[in-house]
Amino acid sequence: MRVELLACTPDAEKLVAASARLCYSKSGVRDIESGLTPEKTAAFIDMLTEAGHDSPLEHASFTFGIEGVSRSLLAQITRHRIASFSVQSQRYVDEGMFEYVIPPEIAAIDEAREEFIAAMQEDQRHYERLTEILAKKHVEAAARAGRRAKADETAARRAALEDARFVLPNACTTKFILTINCRSLLNFFSLRCCGRAQWEIRMLANEMLRLVRAEAPRLFAAAGPGCLRGPCREGKMSCGRAKEMREFYKNLAKTDG
Repeated sequence: MRVELLACTPDAEKLVAASARLCYSKSGVRDIESGLTPEKTAAFIDMLTEAGHDSPLEHASFTFGIEGVSRSLLAQITRHRIASFSVQSQRYVDEGMFEYVIPPEIAAIDEAREEFIAAMQEDQRHYERLTEILAKKHVEAAARAGRRAKADETAARRAALEDARFVLPNACTTKFILTINCRSLLNFFSLRCCGRAQWEIRMLANEMLRLVRAEAPRLFAAAGPGCLRGPCREGKMSCGRAKEMREFYKNLAKTDG
């Protein structure tokens, strides 16, 4: 897994504070940032957190580059709908010798790991064979129609990939760019940093949180699973590790995620 913070709103904390200030003062847009010292900015952000006034947070956004994660993770993260995604397409990108993610529970057992790798290799063979069969069919159809061979070979392979990809597994890696505003990102962390979240997306959420805390520490000071801000809301499904989780996220910026 590789995660990079590609871009973010410049001086995001000051912009959020200025947006909040506009809600509570007579200041106009031309002077809304005037006099917003670091101390006043921090005070406004603390006030927003305490009051639960989250809408100003939506003016700050963060863009991540993410790769080396599974298509299974992609299916989960796109459920966070207040975000923008640009994903590498299996329809246009040939997955010859595709890379894949091995779950830790499988990797830890030699027999399970061997079985998993064998399944990936089998999927690879089926993918390549299906691509070959379908591409040949499309080339022959083009030849009968009297079209140019070279151009049709390229088009035929692309058309073949569109259907051959159906045999690819959830473990197959993907890459994408994600842009999300601060309010939605905090919600994402609340859900996906939770001890009950699936391991891969929790790993991703932790790394994303580490990156944004370095960029806007005040905005994300209390970010993480819900148990950081009160009792666990998972009821009988709780992981039972609230104290451990609080300590982990308190020190997250000091670790490698």
